[in-house]
Amino acid sequence: MDHSTAAPSLTRALTLRSVVLFGLAYMTPLIVLGTFGVVADITHGATPTAYLLALAAMIFTAHSYGRMAAFHPVAGSAYTYVRRSIDSRVGFLVGWATLLDYFFLPMVIWLIGGAYLQAQFPGVPFWTWILAFVVLTTVLNLLGIKTAERVNDLLMVFQILVIAIFVLLSLRHVFHLGGAGAVVSGTPFANSATTFAGISAGAAIAAYSFLGFDAVTTLTEETVNPRRTIPRAIMLIALIGGGIFVGVAYATQLVHPGSTFSDPDSAAFEIAKTIGGDLFSSIFLAGLVVAQFSSGIAAQASTSRLLFAMGRDSVLPRKLFGYVHPRFRTPAFNILLTGAVGLIALRLNVATSTSFINFGAFTAFTFVNVSVIATFVRERRAGRDLGALRHVAAPAIGAVVDLWLLAHLDGKALVLGLIWLGLGVAYLAYLTGMFRTAPPEMEFSEEPRVAEAG
Repeated sequence: MDHSTAAPSLTRALTLRSVVLFGLAYMTPLIVLGTFGVVADITHGATPTAYLLALAAMIFTAHSYGRMAAFHPVAGSAYTYVRRSIDSRVGFLVGWATLLDYFFLPMVIWLIGGAYLQAQFPGVPFWTWILAFVVLTTVLNLLGIKTAERVNDLLMVFQILVIAIFVLLSLRHVFHLGGAGAVVSGTPFANSATTFAGISAGAAIAAYSFLGFDAVTTLTEETVNPRRTIPRAIMLIALIGGGIFVGVAYATQLVHPGSTFSDPDSAAFEIAKTIGGDLFSSIFLAGLVVAQFSSGIAAQASTSRLLFAMGRDSVLPRKLFGYVHPRFRTPAFNILLTGAVGLIALRLNVATSTSFINFGAFTAFTFVNVSVIATFVRERRAGRDLGALRHVAAPAIGAVVDLWLLAHLDGKALVLGLIWLGLGVAYLAYLTGMFRTAPPEMEFSEEPRVAEAG
C-alpha cells in the first residue's frame, strides 16, 4: 500500500482539559463586561437574571450538542448533525443560517472594541476605531499571520486576572458603601422595573456570550475518546462560562443598580473607573481591547476559511470563494469580503449587531435539539430505545426556549435573518434544481487544503 496517497487524518491529542480551555477561550470571558450595559439597559437592571435564563437555555442545548457529538463524532457541528439526522436540504439551510454568524461575528467584535475606545478617547471619531480594527486585522490575515489556535493560554490568564480584579474591586466598593449586607442582595436579579419580557430580551442578547461551547464540536476528530470527552466538555464549558457570567454580572450590577448609563455600549468602562480609578480603568480597557483585537483576527480568519471550504466544494462560486492568493497563500477575496462586511458596524449598535449573530445561533441551536428527537425516532423504529427523557424531553425544552429567545431578538435582526434565510432557500433551489437533488456537501473539517489557505 502506498501510504503517501492515504487520506489525510487528524491527530487525536486533545484531552478534556484542552477542549474545555479551547471553549472558554473561544467564549472570551471578558465579553460579559463588554455587553453589560446593553443587557442592563434591556432588562432594566436585572442583568444576572438574563444570564441565568440564557444559561438554562444553553444547558439543554449543550446536552443536545453532546448527544449529537456522541452519535456523530466528526467535525461539522450543527450542519452535520441536521444533515445526517433530518435532511440534507434542512442541513444546508442550517449551515446557511450559521454563515450569518460567521459574517457578523468579526463586525460585532470590532464594534464592541470601538465603543470602549471611543469612551476613553471621545475626541477621536468612532469611525476611526472601526476602520483601524478592520484594516489591521484584514492586513494581518491577508499576510497569513494566524492566532495560534485561538486558545491562547496567556490571553486567558490575563482575561481571568482582569475579571477577578474587577469583581474584587466591585465587592470592595459596595462593602465600603453599605457594609456586608449590601454585598448580598436580590436587587441585581429583580427590581420594581423588572419584567419577564425584558429579561427574555436581555437573555437573547446575553446568549451571545455563550457562543463557544458549540464550537468545540469541530475538534471532535482531534480529541481523545470523543464520544465521551466532547459531551462532557460541552457541558463543563456551558456551566463554567455561565457561572462566570452570572457572578460578574451580579457584582457589576451591585456597583451600578439600574440601567442608566451615559453610553450603554461602554458602560463597564464607567464602572471600572468608579471602582478602580483611572489606573484600573486603563488596565481594563487594555484587557478588553487586546481580547477583542485577538478575537477579531481569529474570527475573520475562521470566516475566510469557512468560505474557502464552501468555495472549494462548489457550494459557493469556486472562482471567487475558492481563490487563493498566489504569493501569500491566503483566501484573499474572502478576507476582504469579511472586512467589508465589518464596515457595517459604522451604522449599527451593539444590541442590534449581537442579535444578528444570535439569529443564526438560535436557529442552529433549535435544529440541533430537534436532531436529537429525530435520532430518537429513527433509532426507535430500528428497535433501539435511547431513553425518552434525554432524547425527547430535554431537547424539546431546549428547542422551545431557543425559539422563545429567537422571537425576542432585535426586530432589525429578525428581518435581516429572515431575508438571509429567504436568500438561502432561493440559492438552495438553484443548487438542487428546484429541490429535486441533494445539495453539495459543505466540508467544515480542518483539512490540509484549507490550512494552506489560512
